[in-house]
Amino acid sequence: MSESESGTELQALVRRATDLADGPRRILGIAGPPGAGKSTLAVYLAEHVGPRAMVVPMDGYHLADVELRRLGRAEYKGAPDTFDAGGFVALLRRLREPSGEIVYAPGFERVIEQPIAGSIPVFPEINLVITEGNYLLHDEGLWRGIRPQLDECWWIDLDGGPRRERLIERHVQFGKNRPAARRWVEGSDEANARTVSGGVARADRVIRGDLPGLL
Repeated sequence: MSESESGTELQALVRRATDLADGPRRILGIAGPPGAGKSTLAVYLAEHVGPRAMVVPMDGYHLADVELRRLGRAEYKGAPDTFDAGGFVALLRRLREPSGEIVYAPGFERVIEQPIAGSIPVFPEINLVITEGNYLLHDEGLWRGIRPQLDECWWIDLDGGPRRERLIERHVQFGKNRPAARRWVEGSDEANARTVSGGVARADRVIRGDLPGLL
């Protein structure tokens, strides 16, 4: 895809998100493998739609490290069973039915790599909730409950090489040395990428490659 074509696609994504924000509350999902650019696109869309939209990431439902250690799953952090999938589905159900009250969602702090409870207030006047995560289109276990809660779900499909390099840089930025970052990406992150790869077939829209001016 050329730069001009990618720029045109980005404009189309903003227009569609804006359309979704016009009316009763809707939930837009952005899915894809680790490092594809999901959170960057989600924030960009929310900023361009304006105050009617906000981002509620799936990563707030990571299990805390203390629980992962108890389960013996700390070295597999990011795998499907290291999230509270049921809790995330319950949040999406609450968000679909505005009650006139603030709904508090958990966030995720990358500096400490931990979820932060109650850190994202979703106000009643929000018309578009944009959620993003690896497993929005995963079809096993409790994860199946996510797709019915999403009005639309888009998939970001980015070539493995650039995506892995982006992940390595992210891990280095947040404290891993480069060899450890590369081992983690080639092990845990790529295993998770393979796990979610089938989700592309269930997406409403597939975004291929980087979008200039965004990622």
